Amino acid sequence: MGLVEKAAIIARLSPPFDSTLAEQLLDEFVSMERRYIQGDWEPAELDGGQFAEILARALYHIDSGNLNLRKPLDDCLGYVENEQVPHIIAPRHDALHLAKLLRVIYRFRSQRGAVHISPTYKANPMDAKLLIECVRWCMNETIRRFSQGDPERAAKAIREILQFDVPCVAVWNDVILVQRTDLKPEEEVLVLLHFAGEQGFTEAELGQYCQFSSRTVGRALETLESPQMRQIVQLPNGRFRLTDLGSKRIRENLAEKLLLQ
Repeated sequence: MGLVEKAAIIARLSPPFDSTLAEQLLDEFVSMERRYIQGDWEPAELDGGQFAEILARALYHIDSGNLNLRKPLDDCLGYVENEQVPHIIAPRHDALHLAKLLRVIYRFRSQRGAVHISPTYKANPMDAKLLIECVRWCMNETIRRFSQGDPERAAKAIREILQFDVPCVAVWNDVILVQRTDLKPEEEVLVLLHFAGEQGFTEAELGQYCQFSSRTVGRALETLESPQMRQIVQLPNGRFRLTDLGSKRIRENLAEKLLLQ
């Protein structure tokens, strides 16, 4: 999935999540992120409903103790919102905030005509942005609220999972490859460090993954780390990572180059 290993997040969520629901939720989230970044607006609206259904079932399972992988969204959220039944999730407002936003996601995409063919409606970036930001908040809150283990590790997972996905970077086993041929050495280094997230890469790893000579990669690192640019920093463990200036350059100048050609 790119910046954060999928298995690690599933392990942090399961339990209390059912592992099947955790995997479905992450698959839906990553798919929406990738398609949204590529400018494909319609899946953000259609898949938002599927994301909402999966998370509603997970909330119902945790809150009631009953697992039902086919229970409709309205029934799941109806239980979570019902003050007359026993609840496991505490404090209650955590579950209620998620339930309210899931209803917004689900109803919006339906009432805009995204579910059925509509002669008057076309998927557009503004509607897609609303839905993707709602989904991002739900994913963020889910990891914050239900992730097991070290809170700092959960916080790191949230920060990384909410960064851009990097469709132009592919991973096959231990092989990492930037699948664009139009990047300059500095740009390819920045894209790889963006992909690496907070963990970063060593110079040796960058030399292995960049499609340039080790000498060229070394010069690119010197330029990016220079006082004039300060877009990367070398950590005490020898690994390089992006600075805020480097992330800003990615967002403002290289976002389109994160996509496949």
